[in-house]
Amino acid sequence: MFSHVMVGTNDIDRSRRFYDAVLQVVGAGAAIENTNKTGQRRLFYRHDGSSFGVSEPIDGHSATVGNGGTIGFKCESPEQVREFHDVAVANGGTSIEQPPGPRSGPAGVLYLAYVRDPDGNKLCALHRPSA
Repeated sequence: MFSHVMVGTNDIDRSRRFYDAVLQVVGAGAAIENTNKTGQRRLFYRHDGSSFGVSEPIDGHSATVGNGGTIGFKCESPEQVREFHDVAVANGGTSIEQPPGPRSGPAGVLYLAYVRDPDGNKLCALHRPSA
């Protein structure tokens, strides 16, 4: 359904350190960096047919957080959810909501961890156990 997701940053080098470490946990390679025609630096991470981007804002204003938005990353196991969380926190992220672990709801049991990246974007690591 999605071709890519992109978030803004006010410090591309800080974002590279954070996302290089965190996205390695879910299998993404190192960032591919480019600079667009108007001079903004961007990082693109690719994995399994999906792209995740981090960009300096094109309009010249500061990057801000989308209130109510969450970007979810699929994990292969509860252990990978925990690792995603721990690596995020170790690289400048902030743990939010409940500690990583199982949550029961209408969709059954999900293993979740929520963090904010250094710019405040909300990320979720999620594992859906097979039935």
